[in-house]
Amino acid sequence: MVLIILIVALCALRYFEVGFFANLSWWWIVGLFAVAFLWFEFGEKMLGLDRRRADESLEQARKDRMKRTFDNKK
Repeated sequence: MVLIILIVALCALRYFEVGFFANLSWWWIVGLFAVAFLWFEFGEKMLGLDRRRADESLEQARKDRMKRTFDNKK
């Protein structure tokens, strides 16, 4: 997510020609877009980060369901 925020900020700074970024090549920003794409498409899957988040949400839903079930029986 930090990478996406950085890309958007760089695009805005480059577009409005703020300071140092006025002379920055658009290829640097396009390169960051490519890095972000590769990270979200392959990097997270390779490291299992996408599956870990899904597993955590399923585990939390299971705990909530169990809590509701046992609270209703009392």
